[in-house]
Parts: sequence; structure tokens; C-alpha cells
Amino acid sequence: MTESSKPLPSELPEPVVPISWLLGTWVGVGLGTFPTIEDFRFGQEVTFTNDGRPFLIYTSKSWILDEEGNRLRPAATESGFWRPQPDNQLEVLLVHSTGHLETYLGTNEVTSIADATITGARCELKTDVVVRSNNAKEYDGGVRLYGLIEGDLGWAYDMAAVGEPLTNHLSARLAKVD
Repeated sequence: MTESSKPLPSELPEPVVPISWLLGTWVGVGLGTFPTIEDFRFGQEVTFTNDGRPFLIYTSKSWILDEEGNRLRPAATESGFWRPQPDNQLEVLLVHSTGHLETYLGTNEVTSIADATITGARCELKTDVVVRSNNAKEYDGGVRLYGLIEGDLGWAYDMAAVGEPLTNHLSARLAKVD
């Protein structure tokens, strides 16, 4: 049994069990693109934890990488809460170092279970509310997809911002670490 396919912890609040596949720290490399910037590679660390209440606590840190994979400088930082709702609905609240606050609404779907372990799942999220500070760049909304793929966390983010329509912006594949 791999680290990413451990049986579900029995002490989790019932509403969190369907998204428990996200728990842990995930690290990897992704690609960024957008019509108004040059393409880039980034490293990322994402952590999902639970403190016994019916939601997950989320943090993400990323770094711009050079061609050899060395860190050049910090990139995006975000944190928030993943709040499961009835009927596999999901509410995600995020705050960003760029001066943006977002509420995402969407769904979580468990696609496979083996030996009481979630082995396949995906979340589809779309912004419901976007708030930005006075000096933050124009940002209209986004769509995020997360999935458990062969034990890894894969995700993609499409963004509408600075006059551009909803467009592919970020994607990464992250491996679970101890």
C-alpha cells in the first residue's frame, strides 16, 4: 500500500471523509502560461490538514524555477478552507498574497475505492465570488480541477484576468510526501 493510498483515518469528521484523499503534503513541478506573460515552470508545495472540524485547512506555496529546476524566486502563496457540503458539493474559500479573495463552488466525486481507500477522485470548482484589494491586478474568476491520478495530485487552473477571457493558466502534478 502506498503512502497516498492509506486507509481513511477513522477520526475524521464525517463530512470530510469524501475529500480525505487530499490530506497530506504534496510537492511537485508545474507549468504556467497566459497570453500576457511568458511561459514559466514552477515548484509547488500544497498541504491539506484537518483539526477535527468539518473542513480541510489548505496552504500552497510556489516558486519560479529555472531550466535546471532551481528556485529563482517566490511565486504565488494562498491559503484557505475546503468546506464539504451535502450531496458532494464543495465550497472553497481562498486568500492570496496578491490581494485577492475567492469563494469557489463545485463538486467532489470519488471515482474509485479499493480496500476502504479512495484511489480515484476529482474536484471541479468555479469562482462564485472574487474580491480584490485596491492595488491588486484585475481578476474576474477562475475554474480549478483537482484529481487523484495514480496516487498523485494533479490540478489545473483556468483564469479570466486583465481583459483576457477564461484561459489555461496553471497546471501541476504533485507527489505525496511523508
